[in-house]
Amino acid sequence: MAVDVLLGLQWGDEGKGKIVDVLSPHYDLIARFQGGPNAGHTLEFNNQKYVLNTIPSGIFNKNAMNLIGNGVVIDPITLKKELDNLKANGFDPVGDKKLAIARKAHLILPTHQLLDAASESNMGVDKIGSTLKGIGPTYMDKTGRNGLRVGDILLPDFKERYAKLVAKHRSILSHYSKIPDFSEKEVAFFNAIEFLKMIPQVDSEHFVNQYLCEGKSVLAEGAQGTMLDIDFGSYPFVTSSNTTAAGACTGLGVAPKNIGSVIGIFKAYCTRVGSGPFPTELENETGEELRKVGHEFGATTGRPRRCGWIDLPALRYAIMLNGVTEMVMTKADVLSGFETIYSCTHYKYQDETIDYMPYDINAVKTEPVFEAIKGWKEDITGIRQTSEIPVDLQNYINYLEKHLKVPIKFLSVGPDRDQTLTLY
Repeated sequence: MAVDVLLGLQWGDEGKGKIVDVLSPHYDLIARFQGGPNAGHTLEFNNQKYVLNTIPSGIFNKNAMNLIGNGVVIDPITLKKELDNLKANGFDPVGDKKLAIARKAHLILPTHQLLDAASESNMGVDKIGSTLKGIGPTYMDKTGRNGLRVGDILLPDFKERYAKLVAKHRSILSHYSKIPDFSEKEVAFFNAIEFLKMIPQVDSEHFVNQYLCEGKSVLAEGAQGTMLDIDFGSYPFVTSSNTTAAGACTGLGVAPKNIGSVIGIFKAYCTRVGSGPFPTELENETGEELRKVGHEFGATTGRPRRCGWIDLPALRYAIMLNGVTEMVMTKADVLSGFETIYSCTHYKYQDETIDYMPYDINAVKTEPVFEAIKGWKEDITGIRQTSEIPVDLQNYINYLEKHLKVPIKFLSVGPDRDQTLTLY
C-alpha cells in the first residue's frame, strides 16, 4: 500500500475538506501533514455545516482513524474548542478513539499569537496577510530548535520549559510595544493542555508506516495551497510550511517511494486571501459577482477573498511540483450563468510572453493573457449523473485536461458532500 496525498493547487480554499470527507470511506487512516488552525476546511452534509481547523476531515467517517501529524502546529485552545463543538453535535472522536496526535507536532503558545500580531502591525502596508493564529512564530521556534512539542506536555518540567520560551517571547515583544495582558489566554492554554492529555499520542512516522505494513490505506490531507508553499509559493506572501506533496513525507514520516496517487484540487476560477501577487485578479464587478455567488469569505477569519479567472501557468507549475496524478475541480456551479468565462494561458512579463510563474512576480508587473471560453447557463447544483453535465461545462473540462495534461476525476457542483460527481 502507498500513501495517497490530497492537496490544493492554488492559493488555498479549494475545497479540500469536502473532498477528503467524500473520499474518506475508501481509507483506513486520514492524516493531516502540515499547517495549523489557519486552515478552515468546510464540510456540509445533512443540512449541517462544519468548519475544521486542525482535525482531519475524515473525522465524520466512523470507520477511519484520524491523525494530526508531526508537521502540524497545534493550538490546544482551538483544538479543544473544535472537539467540544463536534461532541455537542453528536461526534466524539476522543471517546470513540478515532483521533491521535503526533508527539512531535509543535504547540502554539498564546505568546506566539502576540508575536504574529506585532510582526504584522510593524510591517504596515507590506504585511503578509497573516491569519494571526501564531502559525509563523511557532514554525520559527521549531526551526530555531527551541519550540515545545506535544510530547513535552507529559514531562515533569513542562511548565518550566513553557516559562523559558515565554520569557524569550516577552523579550522580543518588548521591542515592538507594550506587551498585552495574556493571563486569561494562558489559563485557557493550560486547561486545554490537560484536555490534550486525553488524546492518544503517537510517533507518526511509526504509526503511518505500520498502517502501510498491514496493507491498510492512508490519505494524507494538506492545508492551504501550493502557491502558498514556503519554498515554492509567491514568497514572502506564503504560509510557513511545505504545502506540496513533499510536505507529506516530512509532515508524517513517509518515504517518497511510499507516495501513491497525488490528488490535486482546484477551483473552476481562482481566489486568494491576504496580500501578495494574484495575476488574474478581477477588481471589478465580475470579481465581486464571483465573490458573492461563491460565498468567498474565509472559513477561519471571515475575510473576503480576492477573486479572478483560472490561471493555467500557476496550475501547471503546481502540477509539476506535486507530481499530480488526478485532479478535482470544485465550485463549477459558481460559474453557471456567465455567458463567457476566461482562462489565463500566458503572462506578459518584461516585454515577453511567458507560460510560467517568474521568480520576481512580486516586484515586476505580470499581465495575464486571457482566452475566452463559452460559459453555461444551466443550474448544475442538482445534477448527480455525468450524463447531466451541460455541453459547455464538459467542453471547459476537456479544455482544462488538454492544457494541464492531467485527468479531472471528480467534479464538485455544490458544497454538500452529495454534490460530487465521479467523472471516470
